[in-house]
Amino acid sequence: MKRKLSMMAMAILMATAATAQNDWTKNIKLGGYVIGEYQYSSQDGKTPKDNFSTRLVRLSADGKVMDDFNYRVQVQLNGTPGSTSGPRIVDAFLEWQKYGFAKIKVGQFKRAFSFENPMHPIDQGFISYAQAISKLAGFSDRVGEHASNGRDIGVQLQGDLLPNANGRNLLHYQVGVYNGHGTNTNDVNSSKDVIGGAWVMPIEGLRLGAFGWHGTYAHKNNSNIVSVSRNRYAISGEYKHNDWTLRSEYIHSQGKAFTSNTASDINIKNNGDKADGWYAAVIAPIKQKVCHVKMRYDVYRDEADWQSSKNQYEVGVDYLFLQRVKAQLNYVFVNDRTLNKHNYSIVDCQVSVRF
Repeated sequence: MKRKLSMMAMAILMATAATAQNDWTKNIKLGGYVIGEYQYSSQDGKTPKDNFSTRLVRLSADGKVMDDFNYRVQVQLNGTPGSTSGPRIVDAFLEWQKYGFAKIKVGQFKRAFSFENPMHPIDQGFISYAQAISKLAGFSDRVGEHASNGRDIGVQLQGDLLPNANGRNLLHYQVGVYNGHGTNTNDVNSSKDVIGGAWVMPIEGLRLGAFGWHGTYAHKNNSNIVSVSRNRYAISGEYKHNDWTLRSEYIHSQGKAFTSNTASDINIKNNGDKADGWYAAVIAPIKQKVCHVKMRYDVYRDEADWQSSKNQYEVGVDYLFLQRVKAQLNYVFVNDRTLNKHNYSIVDCQVSVRF
């Protein structure tokens, strides 16, 4: 089924390109990116210690239908064929954008949760998304959901309100209803997730926000359906000015988890029902828009205590070539208290190309 969906998405991309000159389409844009990666880890027992890989290969089409509807189709091409991490549809949605204070989006897209989740993987700035985002926003979710890149299928309302004297909006809100089972997957237990958030922008470049998530997640084995709750909140802050970025978020989760991300696994972990995580990141320009140094303190606690914590201390540098090619080098010191040998290091180099 997943392979058919990917083929269908590719067909949509090709058909969209072929009809770009039709009256009903406007401003169509085809694009994509490739991220290549080399990583070395000194973690005890890890094999292999180092590895070259293709982190992401994606192709997208964005455009308009008439004047008020925007659409986006994005497919991921790398991964293991036939698996939920292989070639697949990432985004497929239509958004009515006639009114800036009330836009309606339908399809598959990013969940309305946290500041970092909707960021582009290249612009996010570090070795990967923070652990709290990965585990508690639907990337490699702790509950046992398949890898969904922070996305789900549903409908969302969002908008900007309270413009000041200069026309800059001071408030943004977003709320969505989702299946609760991630990308390219039907609902299992007929219970929907409600996710929403809002942030204020009192001065230019500053965002202060809060998010909430109420829902369930289920696995099914024959006629047996087992559900776990997924109740979460996030507190977020970000400031951008003169190519400086300061960003920090805290996320708390309440709810049990399955022992694996196999859809037929109905066994639940006996590890408590709470988890949390937070990060604080700084990106500073050496040469504006071209070269940056960066630091991040990143913590995830799978049982909301220090015995289950994984602490990462990351430093790095990036350089942008010709606005299209970006190279970055990162070093991470890891203190993982769930391992016998807590401490190890990671060296990661990534080269990304946009087209």
